[in-house]
Formats: sequence, C-alpha cells, structure tokens
Amino acid sequence: MMQALIFDCDGVLVDTERDGHRVAFNQAFTGAGLNADWSVERYAELLKTAGGKERMTRYFDADGWPVSEDQRTALISGLHLLKTDLFMKLIETGGLPLRPGIARIIDEAITAGLKIAVCSTSNERAVQAVVDVMLGAERSAHITVFAGDVVPRKKPDPAIYTLAATTLGLDPARCVVIEDSNNGLNAAKAAGMACIVTVSSYTADEDFSLADRVVPDLDTGRIGLAECRTLVDGSA
Repeated sequence: MMQALIFDCDGVLVDTERDGHRVAFNQAFTGAGLNADWSVERYAELLKTAGGKERMTRYFDADGWPVSEDQRTALISGLHLLKTDLFMKLIETGGLPLRPGIARIIDEAITAGLKIAVCSTSNERAVQAVVDVMLGAERSAHITVFAGDVVPRKKPDPAIYTLAATTLGLDPARCVVIEDSNNGLNAAKAAGMACIVTVSSYTADEDFSLADRVVPDLDTGRIGLAECRTLVDGSA
C-alpha cells in the first residue's frame, strides 16, 4: 500500500521561480550594489542548475565575478541569505498562491494517515516558510521538510529523497513524488519512487519521459490520492 506523498517545493507547491525566486535574486543583487539582473529568459537557462548558491556560481563563472577568488564563497553565502530574506517577505505578503489541487491532495493524504514530506534543494528556511504560511499551520503540522544543505548533492542526485525515505521509515516503492522539473523527476526515479510531474512555467519543454504521469496541474489532470495509489499498488 502507498505510504507517503512527497512534494518538491518550487514550481510544485507554488509557482515561485519566475515571480518569487527570480525577483528576490534581483533584489539581492541590487541590495548588494551589483550590476546583475536576471531576465525571465536568463533565469530559465540558469534553472538547469539546481540550488540557488550553485545557480549564482554558474552565473558569475559565465559573466564575471565582482570579487576576488578568495571572496567568492562569502559573496555567494551573503547573497543567498539576503535573497532568502527577500523571498520570505514575498511569501508573507500572500502574493504567491498555491498551485491548483495542492491543498486538496494534502488534505486527502492527512485524512488517509499517509506520511507527507517536502523535499527541495532550496534554502530550508524559505521552504519551511512556504509550507507554514501558504499551507497553514494545521497542514504544516503533518509535513516533514527536507531542504537546502541537508544533503551534500543536489537533484538530480536522489540523496534528498533517499534521506526522506530513511528518516521516515518508508519503502521508496510505496512513495509517490510530485515534481515539476527533469532534475526532480530523475532524482525521484533514481530513489526508486513513482513520480507525477505537474508542469510549471519554466519546465514545459523539459524531458519527462520517465514520469508516471505528466499533467498541467493536479486539478486539470484530475490527480487525487486514488490516482496516486494506482501507481504503487495498482488499485484505487
């Protein structure tokens, strides 16, 4: 029987990448006095690299670093902390609504007594804020968050999903993951988990051939707990 429902955060719980994280990165650059601005198109390219710190490193490697080599680690860490603060302010304004069907399927999972987790390579503080603020305290109490630097390797490495399974005592074959990116899909499948992809604003052109289902969102795709159960035990 199905044991757990596991979510990525960005692009899955909320469509944060374009109008949340990208905006906060640009605000952080401005706040630090840097001449850097990520357009919608440039950010789409940078998203091929998982993790905000890694994304900034890739950007500066390509466009030039504003500091000496021995200052790079401190710059990236400082920018990421500032960006996280700015992103959380965006969350707290309520300007980033949940994607369709998320609240519904989480309520179904809570009622069914399933384990629920969020596994993300984004900053843990930011992910926890999304869960606490956007989903609310009652749902958040049932959700375990695995995020940020809790594992040494980012998606598409399966480490974060493997950690969730080990920590929560789960059989990976009895877990269903909801992702929105090729990196996340590959991480989930490498961990031995079924995976449903809800395509987000930046991932429409990615390869989802490994997915068990691909839908625009949970409501449009008519995905509920019954449909998830069919992926692990063949019955509704």
